[in-house]
Amino acid sequence: MSRNAVETVLGGVVLIVAGSFAFFAFSAAEVRAVEGYEVKASFYKIGGLSKGSDVRISGIKVGTVRKQWLDPTTYDANVSMSIAADIKLPADSVATIASEGILGGKYVRIEPGRTKKYVSPGGSLGKTKDFRSLEDQVGEIIFLATGGSKKGAK
Repeated sequence: MSRNAVETVLGGVVLIVAGSFAFFAFSAAEVRAVEGYEVKASFYKIGGLSKGSDVRISGIKVGTVRKQWLDPTTYDANVSMSIAADIKLPADSVATIASEGILGGKYVRIEPGRTKKYVSPGGSLGKTKDFRSLEDQVGEIIFLATGGSKKGAK
């Protein structure tokens, strides 16, 4: 009977330690959605960006991707982001879909502009750069290495 009580207490201690580790990992990883104002951006392709992905400036998380949808007339990918209320984005900021590495997830990288006008809540970023996949980049390198040009080689 004494052995069962020791095993039960030890199991409880293991569960408490595991729970506290999970709580610490969750709070340190900043996986919660950022609450703030909404900003939209349109891209030709988003390359696997998903709802809940980070929005970063200089590598620091300042927002979260809220939703994405296809524009039925232009067939562009529209992305709605929530940006922290204390971050004011200049109107000439540029949004880019970036990757955390070869196998990493996608996120929106914002390069702040210099203008004194700011994007209003519910507004849009006018300048975007589309996602460039690894295949696109390798194709460009091969094309340039073989002597091709943008206007067409003969």
